[in-house]
Amino acid sequence: MKILKFGGTSVGSVQRIKEVARLISDGTPKIVVLSAMSGTTDALVEISDYLCRKNPDGASEITNKLLLKYLGMVDDLYRTETYRQLARKLIFEHFDYIRLFVKQTFTASEEKIVLAQGELLSTGLMNLYLLETGVRSVLLPALDFMRIDRNAEPEPASIREKLVALLEKHPDAELYITQGFICRNAFDGVDNLQRGGSDYTASLIGAAIHAEDIQIWTDIDGMHNNDPREVEKTSPVRQLHFDEAAELAYFGAKILHPTCILPAKLNNIPVRLLNTMQPDAIGTTISNETEKGKIKAVAAKDNITSIKIKSGRMLLATGFLRKVFEIFENYRTPVDVVATSEVGVSVTIDHCRSLDEIVNDLKKYGTVTVDQDLTIICVVGDLEWDNVGFESRIIYALKDIPLRMISYGGSNYNVSLLVKASDKKKALQALSSHLFYNSTN
Repeated sequence: MKILKFGGTSVGSVQRIKEVARLISDGTPKIVVLSAMSGTTDALVEISDYLCRKNPDGASEITNKLLLKYLGMVDDLYRTETYRQLARKLIFEHFDYIRLFVKQTFTASEEKIVLAQGELLSTGLMNLYLLETGVRSVLLPALDFMRIDRNAEPEPASIREKLVALLEKHPDAELYITQGFICRNAFDGVDNLQRGGSDYTASLIGAAIHAEDIQIWTDIDGMHNNDPREVEKTSPVRQLHFDEAAELAYFGAKILHPTCILPAKLNNIPVRLLNTMQPDAIGTTISNETEKGKIKAVAAKDNITSIKIKSGRMLLATGFLRKVFEIFENYRTPVDVVATSEVGVSVTIDHCRSLDEIVNDLKKYGTVTVDQDLTIICVVGDLEWDNVGFESRIIYALKDIPLRMISYGGSNYNVSLLVKASDKKKALQALSSHLFYNSTN
């Protein structure tokens, strides 16, 4: 069985919903994971913010606008009055539920319940549309099988057991429609997967049933070899290793979240990135196979801060690095890139919530220098150390751009370079020209 996930843009209008329905209704059984319709989650976040601030009028105004948007779709989406009435009933049930929170104390737990209504609406409306068109469709509530533990990590054994039991109840179904993003936590409350959202849901479901493949459908034709927002000429990458895809996702490629492919990687299930607007496009296939001797793509991560700790006492000082990294751990601040020497260490972080406290603690061990407004440029491909020449080509492409840090060797798939944010566009263009479109290389 295949797993197909569609993002909010893919189901963002009546026309998009109908096109997705045609795409998935080919007579073969599959599980379809849907996000909330585009714009819905933002509106639900805004409603929640008003409720947190004890402003019921503001919450009601946004709720009414969102309700009218959904009601306005009904006549165009459904052909018969029977299904129009069922759709209106479904919509009112969810919005009446949201309105209940106006009269209650609103906490983070209630916010997660409100946010879940977007996915519940999109899947409910899609399921009704499929049934009206004669498709044997079944709604599989994610809240009945998707579960996280006390550490907010998925519980694969529980997911597998509950999902298989649900599927066995409907052996004749053609399509199983379920929600992305939402789940239950260890206390049986409504929660969400956060990292990777609906992509993570699709990957976890695929791993649970040992799927044939996992398809992530968005509005672009796969992962590109550079950022099309910054570089004029880019091309889709046809094949990536899971680790290459994870590096690109972590360092800026927005099409995929880095953690969501781990269950697929561990279970050796290919992940395909496809375009709802161009369903015949080849897209990108991610698997455990490596294309030898190729640089695949470039990505960039913005809003980076560099911290350099320099200390003459570091020489031969056992435990220096441990003490430094414990400070970042204490402030729950992940480190992206690291470079060391005999007398110092430089690291990068991508948020500065605790920057002042971190710097003050680091000053116990040496002189601290902070640089902000930086960008990490990530070059990904088969970069095994014995592939002679790749590193020099990367550095040569950036010969006119000052490099704050270079990190290589921590992965066989990645070289990371730190540049000024103002040099980002120039760096991306130079790498594209030299690595991908220079006929002399």
